[in-house]
Amino acid sequence: MKKIKVTIWNEFRHESQESDAGAYIRSFYPDGMHAVIAKNIAADNLDIRCATLNQPEQGLPEALLQDTEVLLWWGHAAHKEVKDTLVDRIQKRVQAGMGLIVLHSGHFSKIFKRMMGSSCSLRWRDVGEKERLWCVDPSHPIAQGVPETFMLPYSEMYGEPFAIPDDGKVVYMSWYEGGNVFRSGVCFQRELGKIFYFAPGHETYPIYHDENVCKIISNAVYWAAPAKIFPERETHEKVPTEKITSVKPEPKL
Repeated sequence: MKKIKVTIWNEFRHESQESDAGAYIRSFYPDGMHAVIAKNIAADNLDIRCATLNQPEQGLPEALLQDTEVLLWWGHAAHKEVKDTLVDRIQKRVQAGMGLIVLHSGHFSKIFKRMMGSSCSLRWRDVGEKERLWCVDPSHPIAQGVPETFMLPYSEMYGEPFAIPDDGKVVYMSWYEGGNVFRSGVCFQRELGKIFYFAPGHETYPIYHDENVCKIISNAVYWAAPAKIFPERETHEKVPTEKITSVKPEPKL
């Protein structure tokens, strides 16, 4: 059985800080959010690796990136530390077919803004309010096996307007206790690669322990996984497929 090669990248800063806040986050994620996500989406046909920002080559050396079919990305406090050269390499890999799943505050990551071509700004508020997610496309593969609606008792509010391109396919919408609404699960296609943005996942709440959240992420991995990743292609076609019999006209002097 061929396994889908999945890499979960997490900047791993909030969970590592030596403070009361860091200790509180570690009570939910003792080994990092990436470790909990990996455990909760694990399956026999997934080959899951985890990477973090503080590792050599910012966790994504070329060999690992080239061996990744679906990349999950969680970032927040250290967006600016991610090197542009790494973003360039990820962009090329997505355009060649690699799936990209951007989680929560990764909406403001360099790679998501690069792939969207927009600021990806939004409204936000963190008071621990209730969030209710609604599936707006029950037929979508990412929604399979998930209730039409479910609630997270505590969440950070992300609200409209959300500055993303209009070509996104909305699968989930969120309503928050404070009255805001948000496109919280949106799919995109960029050249050969599929991208899914999924909003729930603030570090101070145990959201990645939620069964429905993890099912959506798992479904997204299978949806985004490519049948094949294509190498960078030569754009200058020197040898035509068909025989050319027409004669190029000479310029008139």
